[in-house]
Amino acid sequence: MNYYLSALKKYAVFNGRSQRAEYWYFILFNIIISIVLSIIDEFIKRNLGVSLGMSGIYSLAVFIPVLAVSVRRLHDIGKSGWMLLINLIPLIGFIWLVVLMAKDSNPGENKYGPNPKK
Repeated sequence: MNYYLSALKKYAVFNGRSQRAEYWYFILFNIIISIVLSIIDEFIKRNLGVSLGMSGIYSLAVFIPVLAVSVRRLHDIGKSGWMLLINLIPLIGFIWLVVLMAKDSNPGENKYGPNPKK
């Protein structure tokens, strides 16, 4: 939970580095929260006939933090934040991005800052 809150505190910080754990826990919590909100929204829709779109609103609210933590994660492995655009290549781009995000940090300091691992 600390990693999730840490990423939210750096809401729009695109410089620096984020370690693997911060990125993956942030993504995991976002998925869990979106699923829970979707279930609640579906329950309300079935009982009251009104869709609140809570999952969509949440997704919009965390769009910038997801971009920021993704860029910082790419910085941690020595890649530019522009590498996120590789995701635009259907299927292969997504797979390659997952592989990049799963790589271990560059040891020591790189051009994006000191290693966040302590």
